[in-house]
Amino acid sequence: MNYLGFPILVCAYLTSVSTHEVDTYDFLMPNVWPHRDELYLCSPIRISPRNNYYIVGFQPNATMHTAHHMLLYGCSEPGTDDPVWSCGEMQSNEVDDQYNTASPCREGSQIVYAWARDAPSLELPKDVGFLIGKDSSIKYLVLQIHYMHKFPENKRDNSGVFIKYTKEPMRRQAGVILLGTGGAIPPNKVEHMETACTMREDKVIHPFAFRTHTHALGTAVSGYAVRQEPSGDVWQLIGKKNPQLPQMFYPVADTTPVRQGDVLAARCTMNNTNSFTVKIGATNKDEMCNFYLMYWVENSSPLDQKYCFSAGPPYYYWSRAPQNFNRIPDLEASTL
Repeated sequence: MNYLGFPILVCAYLTSVSTHEVDTYDFLMPNVWPHRDELYLCSPIRISPRNNYYIVGFQPNATMHTAHHMLLYGCSEPGTDDPVWSCGEMQSNEVDDQYNTASPCREGSQIVYAWARDAPSLELPKDVGFLIGKDSSIKYLVLQIHYMHKFPENKRDNSGVFIKYTKEPMRRQAGVILLGTGGAIPPNKVEHMETACTMREDKVIHPFAFRTHTHALGTAVSGYAVRQEPSGDVWQLIGKKNPQLPQMFYPVADTTPVRQGDVLAARCTMNNTNSFTVKIGATNKDEMCNFYLMYWVENSSPLDQKYCFSAGPPYYYWSRAPQNFNRIPDLEASTL
């Protein structure tokens, strides 16, 4: 595998955002051939270990007609040394006759950015950036693209994302925590897919953006910070959106910091009008329930916890969670 030195192969322009000089790196698929339906492909770049870099923006170079969704992973080690590989998260045991198969990351997996449904560019707030390189656990970036449909043999793809970054030190580091579920949605039923995790780390996170993701059955996805006080739970809405809209990162509804002991919770409302059960899975015929929270921390490192998943229905609901929730905002969490 031919890793790319992040600061060496910069093939775009130099501009100025705020007080920082910002370079752009074109992180694109290397003319890949999606040779079958529902294919996930991954491609890596290696970050120079000699320096720190801060990612401050993302400009997608893709359309929903080509790519179902894109994820940008930060890894300590990529899933393989290949320049491109098959990396469907729920298809890791599948044999592919065109590409080797592995997970996006071998070690240290975390999500940095996500895109779907023709979402526009994302620019982080002033003085906020994702630290990568020398003093970060992110030594590689891995681009994952889900291709729903097979391409003709004579067609190749170079979808991806233009990454804006700076070498200027920033006191506010960005992070992402992904809330999601497993589970299944029974036929002809509206189902709630829910998850919740208590913040155990002694850190203060400042939410600034959120993103929702389901497939066709999602009607509303909502995320909350829950403060469990003696007088009763306080449910602070972080964000809520119709997942059939462009799946971009939207500004949060409430920027109140989230602290140790608070709970992060998310719900996806699913309407299954089919005569069959739909399960969580990797293909477009399956479903997903994801709520991405993007935040910053001041003069600290992001949360060690990168994911918060539950088993989903019929095994897990907020009403049965170990936090013993009360004042659950059932109507608000499920309607737009």
